[in-house]
This record gives sequence, structure tokens and C-alpha cells, in this order.
Amino acid sequence: MFSRMKEDIETIFENDPAARSWFEVVFTYSGLHALWAHRVAHWFYKRRWYTIARVISQISRFMTGIEIHPGAVIGRRFFIDHGMGVVIGETCEIGDDVVLYQGVTLGGTGKEKGKRHPTIGNNVVIASGAKVLGSFTVGDNSRIGANAVVLNEVPANSTVVGIKARIVKRDGVRVDKLDHANIPDPIIDMFRQLQQQVEELKKEVEAMKQTNGGTLTHDTQSV
Repeated sequence: MFSRMKEDIETIFENDPAARSWFEVVFTYSGLHALWAHRVAHWFYKRRWYTIARVISQISRFMTGIEIHPGAVIGRRFFIDHGMGVVIGETCEIGDDVVLYQGVTLGGTGKEKGKRHPTIGNNVVIASGAKVLGSFTVGDNSRIGANAVVLNEVPANSTVVGIKARIVKRDGVRVDKLDHANIPDPIIDMFRQLQQQVEELKKEVEAMKQTNGGTLTHDTQSV
């Protein structure tokens, strides 16, 4: 138990450059408090002491602003940065070395029974405000951009952004694990392409004007 707690603290130092001392981390990091409370609640949940488990999780929610259902399964070296507003559903499964930022929801899409929350692979980063909703898998080494709404499976080694989230392939180029801002937006890229095409058309029109003495012929204008 104590080795896992030590590993949790070391994970914070690895992921958060603002962490200065063990004392500060242990007494002020709400994500760490929520994780430790979840371990206790999950222990009771597995033994079918559901009410006690939920009471512990709700006390943790009140104290930290992070709601983790006691039924959720969480791997090693899990890190919640800031944490306020994070919600993790009952049937959610989270792998190792996962990072969540504030406002993330790992939830369901309705009142369906059984597995209804996402499965998060290893080494996944989910940025601020992202919503991952439904029973599907987010593959290993994937990144979900800030405020993205993910409703479908995400392949491994992918980056998704937007509402509804779109996959932006990185083709094996690994990016900084903690950089959750500099993510390409396919909508912006499309607008840039359109703007480039408009600029090229303007140049062609100016060239035709110069060829025709500063004016366009009737045939050219009709084109």
C-alpha cells in the first residue's frame, strides 16, 4: 500500500512542474486525495458494501470537487491535474499513466445497463473540459483536446479535437505528453485552405486584368 502511495506522489512530481515538496503534494493536491479516497471506496465496492463505498466517494466529492464512482477501475500512475469538475463513471476503466485535466467527464450517454462508460488505454492525456461519453475504447498513447466531445472509439496513437471530436492523425510523431494546447484543429485547417484558394483566384483575376489592359472582357467576366 505504501509503495503505491509513494508511486502516486512521484507521479505528480513527474507530471506537474509546480510541485515543490512532498508536504505540499500530500496536503494540497486534490487529485491525489480523490485517488486515495477512491481506492478505499473501491475496496468496499468490490465486497458489495455499496452504500459505504458511495458514502466515501460522496465525501471525497464534497472535499475535492472530483467525483469518481467507487466502481471505476483505475490503473497505476494516474494523475488528475487541478481536478475540479472531473467526473468518472461507474463502469469506466482507466489504464496506466493516464493524465486528466480539470472539467473532464468520462460518462455514459443514457440509462443503458451494463458497460456504459469508456475504457481509457495506457498513456492517454485528456485535456481540460473534454467529454468522453459512451462504452468504447480510447487507444493507447492518444490525446483528447480541450473541450472535445468524444462519442466514438479513438484508435491508438491518435489525437482528437472538436465537437463532435474528429481524429487528427500524428503518423507516429510523438508530441509532448503535457502539451494539451498546441493541437491541430481540422476546421481551422480547412478555413486556411479556403483562404489560400481565394488568394490564388485573386492573383489570377489581377493577371487577367493586366493582360486585357486593366479590364476584363465580356467572355472573361462570364467565366
